[in-house]
Amino acid sequence: MDFIDPILSIATEIYGLVERVKANKNRCHRVSKRVKALEELVKSIKKSEAVRNCVEVGNALKELCITLESAQKLIKKYASANMLERILNSNSHGDEFSSVNERLNDAFQILSGAQQVQQGNMIYRVFELTSREKEDELDGKEDDQDLQKLLLEYMKDQKEKAEAMQRQFEHVKVNVEKVVEILNRPKVTSVDIRMIKPDELKYGHPKKPFMTSPATEVYKGEYRGFTVAIKRYTEPVNTSPGEVRSIFNKEVDTMKRFESPNILRMFGICVRDENGPNPEFLIVMEYCEKGSLRQLLDSDCKLSWTKKARMCLDAAQGLYRLHQTEEKCNVHGCINSYKFLVAEGYRVKLGGFELSKTETSLKKQTKDKDVRSLCYSSPQMLNDINHVYSKECEMYSFGIVLWEIATREKPFEGYRNAEIYQKVCQEKYQQPLPDDCPEPLGQLINACRDYESFRRPSAGVLVDQLRSVVAQMEEKKETQL
Repeated sequence: MDFIDPILSIATEIYGLVERVKANKNRCHRVSKRVKALEELVKSIKKSEAVRNCVEVGNALKELCITLESAQKLIKKYASANMLERILNSNSHGDEFSSVNERLNDAFQILSGAQQVQQGNMIYRVFELTSREKEDELDGKEDDQDLQKLLLEYMKDQKEKAEAMQRQFEHVKVNVEKVVEILNRPKVTSVDIRMIKPDELKYGHPKKPFMTSPATEVYKGEYRGFTVAIKRYTEPVNTSPGEVRSIFNKEVDTMKRFESPNILRMFGICVRDENGPNPEFLIVMEYCEKGSLRQLLDSDCKLSWTKKARMCLDAAQGLYRLHQTEEKCNVHGCINSYKFLVAEGYRVKLGGFELSKTETSLKKQTKDKDVRSLCYSSPQMLNDINHVYSKECEMYSFGIVLWEIATREKPFEGYRNAEIYQKVCQEKYQQPLPDDCPEPLGQLINACRDYESFRRPSAGVLVDQLRSVVAQMEEKKETQL
């Protein structure tokens, strides 16, 4: 009899599936019990050659095999991971079990009638009509209650996912609109550096400076659609407007060579009351809403390692643009975390050197405290006061700035100059980076602070390596989402 072994094999698979069902557990277990009873009957038929050779029994076994395959697929549905979705797409889960049970009962009636075995009465009780209907009704009620709970929990979970997706969509929408707005903005480099007329400037209200020094006041304003910082000299030296204009015109060509998204943009100078007894001199530059890099690092804003790495790359690109010349003089000369400014989106820009000759012609010499002290000075500069300041010396200073970004601390805070000299020159000491600093980023920061100047990377090499580090960190972040 070709169908007996397949029937027994499918029955075994059904028993295993039933243990994994997540819904309609009672209905599935009831089917399992009835299959078990039929299995005993089939095993008895297998032992009787006369019964096996009966045509009617052979047809019944053939149909039973098909019925069990159907039952197996039905039970497998309720053991699958997407079981609830499949239920929602089909409202016939109760009818499906009724049909399977009827088919199992029909098979029993045919097979039990042909096979009179000792345990026949016991097997018959499993399929007795009255008790079977009561069992099925009770199973259905209990399963439907459980299924209702599962579906309500599923609906709640899907609602939460939908709300999360909606929030994500809104976040993406805002960011897309922001990026599109930025892309549509005019580029600062499209505006010439020139003499600016007083009526081209608009000031914010109230008209109060957001930053002051002994010689200057800085106001927030607008120029040709750009938000700008307007530096006003409160006590300019006795320089004629014509002389200032002459110095400025000579510097314009130099400034154009330093145009970069990571170098603070200068728009020009403005002279008010040029023909009066007390002309006012204004320098107009790009406004950076987050202030200096040092101010940002001292704030309570949150900075991930990926964001810190991007800020390091921005700063390095500004330094590279400055160093990108064969002229020996093109170094900043005073690199520290106050000379870098932070614009919208945490874009870091190098400042503090633009129109320097023009400013010198306007600004009285003051005894401002040097914020650098010796903590930014390279070992070579500390060891020899006559050592020529070079790009390698500046890279050491820049390495200290990168260390500040990584740690948000101030370099050698609380140290006296003699102690800094002892640490840097005698002990060749590097202040440590945080334990969780990504290793590739930490290696670059330490390379910039290397005791030996020839081991420090050039600004160009540093930019390339930092760009690779940022790409790796962003890729890693994406895979973790």
